[in-house]
Amino acid sequence: MTKLAPVLSAHWDEKDSFTIDAYTRHGGYKASAKALAMDPDAVIQLVKDSGLRGRGGAGFPTGMKWGFIPQGDNKDHYLVVNADESEPGTCKDTPLLMANPHVLIEGCIIACHAIRAKHAFIYIRGEVTHVVRRLNQAIEDAYKAGHLGKGIDVVLHVGAGAYICGEETALLDSLEGFRGQPRLRPPFPAIAGLYARPTVVNNVESIASVPAIIANGAEWYQSMGTEKSKGTTLYSLSGHVVNPGQFEAPLGITLREILEMSGGIRAGHKLKFWTPGGSSTPLFTDQHLDIPLDYEGVAAAGSMLGTKALQIFDETTCVVRAVLRWTEFYKHESCGKCTPCREGTWWLVQILRDLENGVGTEADLAKLLDLCDNIMGRSFCALGDGATSPITSSIKYFRDEYIAHLTNGGCPFDPVKSTLFSGANA
Repeated sequence: MTKLAPVLSAHWDEKDSFTIDAYTRHGGYKASAKALAMDPDAVIQLVKDSGLRGRGGAGFPTGMKWGFIPQGDNKDHYLVVNADESEPGTCKDTPLLMANPHVLIEGCIIACHAIRAKHAFIYIRGEVTHVVRRLNQAIEDAYKAGHLGKGIDVVLHVGAGAYICGEETALLDSLEGFRGQPRLRPPFPAIAGLYARPTVVNNVESIASVPAIIANGAEWYQSMGTEKSKGTTLYSLSGHVVNPGQFEAPLGITLREILEMSGGIRAGHKLKFWTPGGSSTPLFTDQHLDIPLDYEGVAAAGSMLGTKALQIFDETTCVVRAVLRWTEFYKHESCGKCTPCREGTWWLVQILRDLENGVGTEADLAKLLDLCDNIMGRSFCALGDGATSPITSSIKYFRDEYIAHLTNGGCPFDPVKSTLFSGANA
């Protein structure tokens, strides 16, 4: 059985883990000192050799992304950290920043040195005020300790809370003071990103993973994970489980193993469906319990690892209602820039509402799939694609349940039984 491998989460159980004193007590900021003494290209090569892949969803090799930044161009370079954690079900960056914000700051120092940048911008959601305060304090303490301000500066930018700003180019527009909407590519951010200058955009967990790689070496990092998905990562387990939470393990662990560690599905119930990487990834069922949770394994099974948000639903859950709620979210969060997403998500919600209420015919399922087909691959960014994923996958695995809503004249499920307080006389 795969064991948990606490690297980022190694000291989260200490009451002062978020302070600079606790971080330095465990060797904090030694990796950045080591990296600053290295040639920037050597740092990039070390990250490449480690096999670290982006932890924001796409899984693109981090070192390769850094290497795309042109050198000797006499332009300012920027590092942008995407802390706009908005994917429904995803909760890994927030606890990381609450428990150990300094590992991100040290990662920013190393990344800035590697890409020859003097400024790093951390873009965070405005709703998570408690995280903003903690990160601001950590940045202030890093300046006082002399880790920042000597050629590398970090700025915390608080966004207004738009899901679309999790898309890297929409994030850049928001940083520049514009409405957050995705940009046409090319040019890519590595050539013309923030303020039309070469920019690297990475997720919080990606940058936070770098100090341990610098400190322990590429071979150490490669010793964990699978052949093409190296290292450890944070899996966010939520829903109908006994003990939800963060599980840091090598890539390639299975949901069956994580469920065993968490105490399993809540008593008296069984797994019905789950998401491997948040609500924008195609659903899995109990048939997929032993799929390796790495980029290749999940993709081969027909979904995406995404943000590793493992949302667990038991047999009391109406899949139609769950998919409708997610689709309402994507309709609300569509930026409106492109027609397929702006209009398509609106129509998806209308049809799903009718289906949940038992109104319509089986032909509406074909219409729903046709709409998804016209959105998928035709929207300006991945938001439209993500909106279609739970719909198409749920019809694939639970078509009979959709039909049951029509024959029953409404939802056959008791909505209270699926709640976590069901049976508690709440």
